Amino acid sequence: MTALFRQNLIEAIVGALVVGIAVVFVLFSYQRTSGNVGADRYRVSALFPNATGVAVGTDVRVSGIKVGSVVDQSLDPDTFQARLGLSIDQRIKLPLDSSAAITSEGILGGSYISLTPGGDSEMMREGDEILDTQGSVDLMTLIGGFINQTGKSEDKAGESAPAEPAAP
Repeated sequence: MTALFRQNLIEAIVGALVVGIAVVFVLFSYQRTSGNVGADRYRVSALFPNATGVAVGTDVRVSGIKVGSVVDQSLDPDTFQARLGLSIDQRIKLPLDSSAAITSEGILGGSYISLTPGGDSEMMREGDEILDTQGSVDLMTLIGGFINQTGKSEDKAGESAPAEPAAP
C-alpha cells in the first residue's frame, strides 16, 4: 500500500508541476501579446495604402528598438486604406510630424512598423494620427520587375546601331 501511495504522490507532484508551468506560460503569453493601452501607453493611428504582413501584435520600433505594438487593424471605409491602431510606450515622446513605414526584417523575416521621429516641437498625444506613412513593399513584384527589366536594356542597345554591309 505504501508503494502505491508513493507512486501516486510522485504522479501528483509531476502533474502539479506541469499545471504550474502551463499557468506561467499562459500569463507570460498574455502579457507579451496583449499590447493593450494602459496607464503606461498611449494610442495613435495611421493609414497605410498596403499593410501586408502586419497583424495585431506586430512590433512598432524606433531606430530598431521596440516601443509599442499594433493593437488593431481595420479598413477605412472612405479611403479604402488600412487603418492601424498603434500602442506606444508613454515614455517615448514622438513629435507630431513623425512618419511610419512598414518595413521587413529581411528577405525571410517578418514585418514591423518603423517610426521615424520628425522635428516638430509639439508631441503626439492619445488619439493623434500619423499622416506621413509608407505601406509595405511587395518583394515578389520588385524581383519580377528587376528580372523583366534586365533583358530589355540589352535588346535596345543592339537595335540602336545598324549593321554595316560586308565588303565584297
